[in-house]
Amino acid sequence: MDKEETKMKRKYLMTPGPSPVPSFAREALSREIIHHRTPEFRQILNEVNEGLKCVFCTKNPVLIFASSGTGAMQAAVNNFFSLGDKVVAVCGGKFGERWRDIAKSFGLDVVEMEVEWGAAPAIEDLRKILDANKDVKGVFTTLCETSTATVYDIEAIGRVTKEKNLLLIVDAISGLGQDKLFPDEWAVDVVVCGSQKGFMLPPGLSFLSLSRKAQDFMKNSNLPKYYFDLNKALKSYEKEDTPYTPAVSLIVGLREVMSEISKEGIEKRWERFKMMANAAGEAARALGLEIFSKRPSASLTAIISPPGIKSSDIVKTLRKEYGVSIAAGQDSIKDKIFRIAHMGWINEQDLIMCFSLLEKVLKDLGYKFKIGASISRLQEVFYG
Repeated sequence: MDKEETKMKRKYLMTPGPSPVPSFAREALSREIIHHRTPEFRQILNEVNEGLKCVFCTKNPVLIFASSGTGAMQAAVNNFFSLGDKVVAVCGGKFGERWRDIAKSFGLDVVEMEVEWGAAPAIEDLRKILDANKDVKGVFTTLCETSTATVYDIEAIGRVTKEKNLLLIVDAISGLGQDKLFPDEWAVDVVVCGSQKGFMLPPGLSFLSLSRKAQDFMKNSNLPKYYFDLNKALKSYEKEDTPYTPAVSLIVGLREVMSEISKEGIEKRWERFKMMANAAGEAARALGLEIFSKRPSASLTAIISPPGIKSSDIVKTLRKEYGVSIAAGQDSIKDKIFRIAHMGWINEQDLIMCFSLLEKVLKDLGYKFKIGASISRLQEVFYG
């Protein structure tokens, strides 16, 4: 392939973040910027704030920061607890471990609940940990553990934390919009998310919802905070404003995204992405491949690489030869799995394209299977 052909190659994002940004959002992002201390921007911010409540399925405030999702995760640690407070971090992958690491960096006493990668936390195991640690004040967990493509039973976790009057904080950065979540009904006190996955925008915005119990916890926190001070952010929120300069263009783009999600309806989106997840799993099995997760997410699918083939080779070849970006595994499963996203703006046709080229790469790497098997299975699920 010569240099000119390489330049013209179309690129496809099938990674679990960033995910594709649709044309209507790109158009909004390209508009002339406006000043943020004006009635015009406050109207936009008000529309976005109401739209976020619908996507989060909550009546509680949803705050916006100019940061990646990790910024909101930090805010969810240093705004509710004090030095030495004991918390539980559910560690079943890279992002559960991130909760652990952030909490430790702020001097919290972290009890790790170790979960096998690819499995969901057992509720009875969580209960035993909490029974043995009566002084725990909060639990950190994930909706979708992105590194393993596993969705957790947040409703069941919420029943336990509510019973024990603990703060439940959930990282929904990759799962929100695809995996079902009812924070108010499930007693989730804090939900954090980011703009580059289900929200179909570039990275740069993070979101954090606050229950009334979480707002009460904020009053007693003595950990250092400045930009990510939720008390300041909440006071500005109530005035349809922000304490510091917001990411104006991204928020303008977010208004368009909110409109698009509203047209479809969040519950219909959940159903559609669940079907896509099922289709991706069926397509992989049609090729003789196994799914890594024991409780698969609707946001992405983790597939075990064929024997003798490194998943990193599959990922590199797809990107280099065909312009298709998927994700490899991380840490101990780096060369054992590859992950294909179905979130945000990714649709059925994208999955068909991805598996078609995946078949080509697998064949070139020496894996034996029936050509077209995954495509046929996808079409049966989507159109049968």
